[in-house]
Amino acid sequence: MVDIHCHILPGLDDGPDSLDMSLEMARVAVSEGITHVVATPHSDNTFRFDPELVRHRRDELQALLGSQLQLATGCDFHLSFENLQDLRTHPHKYTINQKDFLLVEFANFAIPPSINETLHSLHLMQLWPIITHPERNGLILAKPEMLHGWVSRGCYVQVTAQSFLGRFGTGAQRFAETLLDHNCVHFVASDAHNNGARPLRLRQAYEWVAKRSGEDVAHALFRENPLAAYEGRSLPFVPDPPENAAALKSGRKRFFFF
Repeated sequence: MVDIHCHILPGLDDGPDSLDMSLEMARVAVSEGITHVVATPHSDNTFRFDPELVRHRRDELQALLGSQLQLATGCDFHLSFENLQDLRTHPHKYTINQKDFLLVEFANFAIPPSINETLHSLHLMQLWPIITHPERNGLILAKPEMLHGWVSRGCYVQVTAQSFLGRFGTGAQRFAETLLDHNCVHFVASDAHNNGARPLRLRQAYEWVAKRSGEDVAHALFRENPLAAYEGRSLPFVPDPPENAAALKSGRKRFFFF
């Protein structure tokens, strides 16, 4: 499996405090069958993103891991004015493995009214936005038609693995299930921060998705699509979302076949 959203590097944000803790997280990932991890520290009002320091921390951890686990860098990118201005000047500074896919994080207190234009501008820059963990955002939960519109316009969605298992509450779990059932999930990632409440584990969620939606879908969401983003390729699995945004409110399951 390939994890494209993980706070594994030490001392950069609210992830691990030490290199030893990062190493333990990496060992858990290996035991889970994860082969690639993208280290994605925050860039927001609390944490400053320093690409040189990120690469340095990545190289330190990679040297200890050898060939057990492949590490790349990216960013948990907050859509602030300052970040967007810098992104226009340095379009691949924040992207997954410095390719074309960008993790986009929304604040929990407000979504700007100009968000559609902002996401469209990313497409014009040849960047492909991946909306991170919408099932955990109360504003999106209240208005899922916003997410439906973004997906219909070519954005992608990443759900947190632990959401499927109920670790973020029943509301997040039910919305994650609804998104999966209605073809609005393109990636599942750990969003790991530690070895406790936010572990670098995907296996149990993979098995849950495989049981609910089939092995092909699980393989696409945990391996094929994440690897394509890691390598900067077009996604091999992009199912059609529902025509009507109301489906994401109703939670009615729509079956589909490959």
